[in-house]
Amino acid sequence: MKAPASGQEHLKILLRRGAIQRRVREMARQISRDFHGQRVHLIGVLKGASIFLSDLIRHMRVEVSLDFMAVSSYGKGSQSSGQVRLTKDLDTSIEGLNVILVEDILDTGLTLNYLVRVLQQRKPKTLRIAALLDKPERRIKEVKADYVGFQIPNEFVVGYGLDYAERYRNLRDVCILSLPPE
Repeated sequence: MKAPASGQEHLKILLRRGAIQRRVREMARQISRDFHGQRVHLIGVLKGASIFLSDLIRHMRVEVSLDFMAVSSYGKGSQSSGQVRLTKDLDTSIEGLNVILVEDILDTGLTLNYLVRVLQQRKPKTLRIAALLDKPERRIKEVKADYVGFQIPNEFVVGYGLDYAERYRNLRDVCILSLPPE
């Protein structure tokens, strides 16, 4: 792992790439069992879920279609603004489809709560949530993922798609990022 761009930031590995890959394969097997013989429409939440989604879809053994949504709630900081806004909507209708919303991290629940409300109005056959990481200590809105990779402590994490000000997404491990005091 390369040193952080700023000498005052510190990275500590929380989840190693091997453990992540094993868990993603297990999640894909579970989804494939749950939807055996059916088509599943995955909706990736950009940008953070892109790497998780790419790995997940390669291990699924059911017919899969794919779309993306993008929301903004963090800006360039490490704390959610609390305001969620849709910045990229779906390209196609999800009415009557088995939909799995794929997210990198379930944190406060504000983003997923918002997206679930938006998607339910579009009448999918089923709507489930797959989250790589779950940070229940920070929950403000009660949201529960159907498929969870790892439950993690209340730390700010980066890597494997998760970023800080658009940095660190390319790390293969999930790391705790310690920032210098402001």
